[in-house]
Amino acid sequence: MAATGCRVARDPVAPGLEPVYDKATGQLTLLRYDADHDGRAETFSYMNGTRVVRIEIDTDGDGQIDRWEHYGADGKLARVGFSRAHSGREDAWSYANPSGEITRIDLAPAEDGRVTRTEHYQHAVLVTAEEDSDRDGAIDRWESYERGRLTRLAFDAAHAGHPTSTLTYAADGSVRIESSPDH
Repeated sequence: MAATGCRVARDPVAPGLEPVYDKATGQLTLLRYDADHDGRAETFSYMNGTRVVRIEIDTDGDGQIDRWEHYGADGKLARVGFSRAHSGREDAWSYANPSGEITRIDLAPAEDGRVTRTEHYQHAVLVTAEEDSDRDGAIDRWESYERGRLTRLAFDAAHAGHPTSTLTYAADGSVRIESSPDH
């Protein structure tokens, strides 16, 4: 993160906070923050003047960003990215409702960043998920949950575009298996 072409000023009122301004326009472009005062910034707020565009955070102090907060033009938090693999790249994104409750998480476990699993939440509890398990671009696995317990698992083993086999899990541990008669 070079500050070439930018004016940098340390804030004497807020130790650990370093604002960076565009040299040509004087507009604020970045706020670096060293919360623990160890000489290394761990929070980088990318700005468009006074509007926050994105915040990147090294939450565990290992020198790699592992949390990304993306803000919309309205200034509201649009999504939060995180690195489940601790690789320094986003591989999952959470979306919240206006009250801040997570409603969806998209997962991209491969290096290409393509989302292959989407989980849906109600009141912070997983209720459904769909997945492209063979990475061909089509959903081929569906999961349903009740109170955090898997109740239904459906597969599209024939690439038919809909479930061809379904496992239904009862509370007593029994499983009912159903298959589509035409597959």
